[in-house]
Amino acid sequence: MTPPDPGRETTLDGLAACLRELKQWAGNPSYETITGRVNAARAATDQVGKTTVVDCFRAGRRRMDGELVAAVVTSLHPDDGYVFQWRQALRVAGGEIRAAAQVRVRGELPPDLPGFTGREAELARIGQAVSGDGTAVISALEGMAGVGKTQLAIHVGHALAAERAFDRVLFVNLRGFHPDPAQPPADPAAVLDGFLRLLGVSGHQVPYPLGERVAAYRDRLAGLRVLVVLDNAADEEQVRPLLPGTPGCVTLVTSRRGLAGLDAAAHFDVDVFTPAESLRFLASAMPGIPAGEDLGAAERIAARCGHLPLALALIAGHLRARPGWSLTDHADRLDELHRDRRLDSGVELALDVSYRNLPAGERELLRLLAQHPGQDADVLVAAALSGTGPDLAGERLGKLVGDHLVQPAGPGRYALHDLVRSFAVARAADEDRRAGRRAALTRMLDFYLAASVEAMNRLDPADAARRPKIGSSALTLPGPGEPIVWLDAERANLVAMVTFAAEQGWPGHSVDLAATLFRYFLGGHHLDALTVHGRAAEAAERSGDPGGQAGALANMSTAEVFLGRHESALAHLEQARKIFRRSGDGPGQARTLNNLGVVETRLGHYAAAARHLAESMELHERSADEAGQARALTNLANLESRLGRDEDALPHYAAALRLHQSLGDRNGEAVLLSNLGGAEVKLGRFDDAERHLTRALELDRELRNAAYEASTLDFFGTLYVGRGDAERAAGYHREAMALFTKLGDRHGESCAHNGLGEAARVAGRAAEAAVEHDAAWLIAVDPDIADIEQQARAQSGLAEAHRMLGDLPESERHEALARELWAGLLGEQQ
Repeated sequence: MTPPDPGRETTLDGLAACLRELKQWAGNPSYETITGRVNAARAATDQVGKTTVVDCFRAGRRRMDGELVAAVVTSLHPDDGYVFQWRQALRVAGGEIRAAAQVRVRGELPPDLPGFTGREAELARIGQAVSGDGTAVISALEGMAGVGKTQLAIHVGHALAAERAFDRVLFVNLRGFHPDPAQPPADPAAVLDGFLRLLGVSGHQVPYPLGERVAAYRDRLAGLRVLVVLDNAADEEQVRPLLPGTPGCVTLVTSRRGLAGLDAAAHFDVDVFTPAESLRFLASAMPGIPAGEDLGAAERIAARCGHLPLALALIAGHLRARPGWSLTDHADRLDELHRDRRLDSGVELALDVSYRNLPAGERELLRLLAQHPGQDADVLVAAALSGTGPDLAGERLGKLVGDHLVQPAGPGRYALHDLVRSFAVARAADEDRRAGRRAALTRMLDFYLAASVEAMNRLDPADAARRPKIGSSALTLPGPGEPIVWLDAERANLVAMVTFAAEQGWPGHSVDLAATLFRYFLGGHHLDALTVHGRAAEAAERSGDPGGQAGALANMSTAEVFLGRHESALAHLEQARKIFRRSGDGPGQARTLNNLGVVETRLGHYAAAARHLAESMELHERSADEAGQARALTNLANLESRLGRDEDALPHYAAALRLHQSLGDRNGEAVLLSNLGGAEVKLGRFDDAERHLTRALELDRELRNAAYEASTLDFFGTLYVGRGDAERAAGYHREAMALFTKLGDRHGESCAHNGLGEAARVAGRAAEAAVEHDAAWLIAVDPDIADIEQQARAQSGLAEAHRMLGDLPESERHEALARELWAGLLGEQQ
């Protein structure tokens, strides 16, 4: 009986259920036994408790520690190939979550509230807790929504920063309790990615596993005085990886839950204002308003708001907008509203008062912003939703910010408090026709599509003809670097838009937006690409759009190739090919055949690859598609190089280069130059290779394409192995490995491991070489990756490493296996 297949699962709940099945399959050992096995394989400083292990098997989790799950699987079935299947399944499930859990981090605190009042007792206690000897202290500020936890943490943070001159400040909203299911709690791995970048770590140096990111984060903080503010935390599991754990750092955590599991923390329960604090707040927020007939009117207002800071802030904004009214007038009106509308909570009452005091345009914009499925929005999105110009939308946003109904979320970006969003969604359901809401959301999707087309056409003009033809956009991208800046800033929202459009009845927008963004996501956002193109394919199928479905499947296969999921890529490409063939779409067939050639080449099925690429080339020529011809020529050259016919590959590369350059296709040129450099390394033309690889790397970085950059760096490593410079070669291979790992490119990891093995052999470090080649082999034999060339390369490397070690029988065994693999590959050309 075989163990359960984790590859059938795409959610964390599904993986937890599969893990329980594996436990039964393995003889149902106790959790104590599993924990003992896991700890026996770990360092003494990395031990885990039974409860932590048990958590891996539980449903309802928002995230999993991939390294721990892999260790648990190993303890139940110590088979490397099977563990790799679990790692891949974890990436799939994690990709689904990350698509909806993008997070923004900030390198500064949000603005402090002018005239902050109250909280004297809390401020004194928190100040005392963080005034010790510099050891990291966590102050967990816990309390109900609207009680002012975030503003208190920000105020404390500003006060601490004024006293201590922190080297850095890190701030993040962890979205622990966002009302929109599409905005789940932030993944701590994604937060750490952002924090590390703010701390000066380049993107390709950010490690992939959560444990390694935590270690890199704490290492980067060592010796620094850093203030970390973790706002709106869901639970201890989300917070723990984000704690600095180093002297000199202070962390403030806010949450609606009691975070009792943070044992080293000083805990502070934040309640509503005291009556005295409420009165001081109102006096500060609305000076000069007379009391009127009732000298206790301010007390009545505070009581009606339940002494809740958010409610009091909203009411204060309303009071300031009614000159001539006394506090008695306002208190009487609140009493009337409470009686007539039966509003139970102070927040709802305050929101209702503030909302009804707004002009109609601001009320409408608030209701529309609450419909936005992403994390935040800018002025252009607000203009699209409301059907106005950016200037008017900006004025209305300013009014909403002034009334505390919208919060600044970074330069030029705006977000809604959870309670405000819920209130505005309810108002929209009561006040707006469904047709009106859909019209606004259509304008929003139109804007994102138009802006994406404009950004991509500027970033990658060679493919402009393949993108939707739409009118001009309101988006202005003045500088050459602006398109990628906008795309990076909006990436989380763009993923949300494709998903939202697919699920809520805009299939055309989902398909067009996903297709438009294909080359952007190809630059290294492969898990996002799986989500985007998968949703687009589903939307197209449901709406009866076979061309859109086939295109999305072909696009999804490209991401799968980068992730080493070759069998899945083949299945999706064959499905797309059948659809294109039925509809008589020649260009679609040509592109699909080209992609099939790439996958078959990766799998070592060279005869099939040659057939696909030749047929693709014929179809591209028939339709006079020069861009398609250039890509097919590049892939034919790559195939020739794989077969050891590098001299025969050079004319194909030269012809493809001319086409790419005449078309202005910098993406195609970058890929070609990198592969050409690799072929020239094999021919010993090191100077030509260095020139072409240098230009390729320049283009990769100009285009911010991490996937291309990783491959070029790996070729650079091979170049310096050829020149005998082992240390420089290893440096390039390590850089490539860091990027491949971050991108989830398992094929690339196998290449980099083999490269590191070859560099170690040049340096005379045979044992190290054997370890690296063995790691490459284990990845390459993964059933889904099945890269025969890397398997053969690894076995040849192992044979040489064991020969260097003096173990001739082992060397001969590996050499025999390598000959068999190489012979099988070369036989594929027949």
